[in-house]
Amino acid sequence: MNGMNDGYGNGSDKVLASEKIVSGRKIFFLDYKENSRGRVLKITEDVGGRRDTIMVPDEALDDFADALERILNSDSASE
Repeated sequence: MNGMNDGYGNGSDKVLASEKIVSGRKIFFLDYKENSRGRVLKITEDVGGRRDTIMVPDEALDDFADALERILNSDSASE
């Protein structure tokens, strides 16, 4: 999505919350934003200056979090 007009990346975005996670040579940025189209979680991965971004719309966040929890629980169950 880099460089594309996704409707969420304009100057009217209001940042509601941000987090930064560093793991080795990767940096993850999580930005919860709001604009005229609604709220979105923007997740950006930076590896040596190369960035990839996904947008998770607010209405999908609960499903996204539930899926992550299932993945983490299945991983711990197999140890």
